[in-house]
Amino acid sequence: MMLCRFRMPTLDPEELENSVRIRVGYDGNILITNIKNDVKYSDFCAEIKDICKFVENQPFTVKWLDEEGDPCTISSQIELNEAIRLYEVNKDSELNIHVFPNVPVRPGLPCVGEDRNMYRRGARRWRKLYRVNGHLFQAKRFSRKAACAFCQDRIWGLGRQGFKCINCRVTVHKRCHKLYKKICGTVEVVEPHTPNHNGDTGAVGQSKSANGDPKYSRPNLPVEYGKEASKAAEAESEEEDDDEEEDEDEDHFHDAESSWTAKVESNPGNPDSGQLTLDHFQLLRVIGRGSYAKVLQVEHKKTKRIYAMKVIKKELVNDDEDIDWVQTEKHVFEAATNYPFLVGLHSCFQTASRLFFVIEFVNGGDLMFHMQRQRRLPEEHARFYAAEICLALNFLHERGIVYRDLKLDNVLLDAEGHIKLTDYGMCKEGLKPGDTTGTFCGTPNYIAPEILRGEEYDFSVDWWALGVLMYEMLAGRSPFDAVGNADNPDQNTEDYLFQIILEKPIRIPRSLSVKAASLLKGFLNKAPAERLGCHPQTGFSDIQSHPFFRTIDWDLLEQKQIIPPYKPHIRHERDLEHFDPAFTNEPVRLTPDDPKTISDIDQSEFDGFEYVNPLLMSMEDCV
Repeated sequence: MMLCRFRMPTLDPEELENSVRIRVGYDGNILITNIKNDVKYSDFCAEIKDICKFVENQPFTVKWLDEEGDPCTISSQIELNEAIRLYEVNKDSELNIHVFPNVPVRPGLPCVGEDRNMYRRGARRWRKLYRVNGHLFQAKRFSRKAACAFCQDRIWGLGRQGFKCINCRVTVHKRCHKLYKKICGTVEVVEPHTPNHNGDTGAVGQSKSANGDPKYSRPNLPVEYGKEASKAAEAESEEEDDDEEEDEDEDHFHDAESSWTAKVESNPGNPDSGQLTLDHFQLLRVIGRGSYAKVLQVEHKKTKRIYAMKVIKKELVNDDEDIDWVQTEKHVFEAATNYPFLVGLHSCFQTASRLFFVIEFVNGGDLMFHMQRQRRLPEEHARFYAAEICLALNFLHERGIVYRDLKLDNVLLDAEGHIKLTDYGMCKEGLKPGDTTGTFCGTPNYIAPEILRGEEYDFSVDWWALGVLMYEMLAGRSPFDAVGNADNPDQNTEDYLFQIILEKPIRIPRSLSVKAASLLKGFLNKAPAERLGCHPQTGFSDIQSHPFFRTIDWDLLEQKQIIPPYKPHIRHERDLEHFDPAFTNEPVRLTPDDPKTISDIDQSEFDGFEYVNPLLMSMEDCV
């Protein structure tokens, strides 16, 4: 492999028009940059060496992914030209390459550290960086005051509002990052803008390398109501997706009556909002647990109302991407509040060591719990639950939110038997009509084919997941239940499961009605453009008018005026009969804080976390 000693200059905006955008995977990072389409091989090697910060004599290997997704070595001008030629012929958005800091013993052998799975989009956790003028920009969600170093305007908005250099820490709008000409390390200081009259602010924070297992793996995930749930995949930038790292530390507890408090920013017109602390709640029982959070049943001391409280240790989410998923979950909780089929938010507050979500307590168990007892549901029951789920998903979609984690575990039943969706950690917010995202995330059995194909997608993935969930309710098994139960161990892997989802036709049981079979075929269409619910103009109305739902009065359903087919047996509002005793028998304790751990937490990253639902609080005042 040829090594070069000079640095390739950054391209001017004019040259970018005739350049090749390359996506470089190296050492847990994705680095985005541009090269000339007639670049010499020696200049290409110099660029790779500079990007990866290789020492002078470091050998390395560059591999690009061809049309079939197979890695091909670039070790000569001819191979580089062929990679660029196919990039232009296929009109690809970028040239995907991977760099390894070694050379195989002989041609044809893999590099040290090379794994076939790393080439599957989203299968590994990569931190995405954009390289311009020596800067390595990372998409960031800002939670403090921040201004753009190029245009001096305040950085604001939903999701990841702008870019921040991980080296010199300059902040810019995404639209400005290619126009900012100052070389990294010679940054001018820009005075932050003050908040506008609405109180909106931006922020800067810290970034950290992320690298690990697939985000859809289940052992180390936050929980809702006794079930391990999915960690937020990604709070992506508006165009690109980033993945987050996971920790495996457990949350421990000590005396529940400890007098920890958290100052909450005052909320004009609501005096209680400035005084909310842990002391306002009595902690009753543990009802769920995961690596990032515990969920407790709590009682508001003043009103005697019962809530669920999700407790998250800050030390486990003190990475940029982890903070993003917490903020996304909070935003979706706020949007979901007061909608009948979504778990809503009462309040948020924090201490030096923990974040607290106080949310609705839904005590009827989840659909997984009921399916385990009944095996499969009558069509009337499945129709009712599916229709309410449709309304919940449509509510989120109309607000630009893709749910991305629909499964039996996340569908709860309230005391009357109506459903409520919970766990918004996988949500992607801010999608406008026509927008797409590309993060590989979800629970394996429910992942849509377009995600597995590495395509950009929109709300279509939620309707696919609903098809899988309805199949489970109606047939009593997953459409992919053969995976995991085969004698051949090669057929019990996630890769084989994904192959089945992508390639195998789904067999609809003959025992189902014609209308039910038609609905399942509509939702489980592997082509998202042809899937039921995915037409740009008539999507949701196509679902409502489907013969399977012909007996549903959608207006009455949304007003909860239709009696559910099943009412859970609940003795009193604290009843935990439908929760796993493995959780409910745990002692409710909070461990003492470690001062050193707290001192390492950048508390400013959690500015603005506090929230009080004004409608719920006004109801409590009446009580």
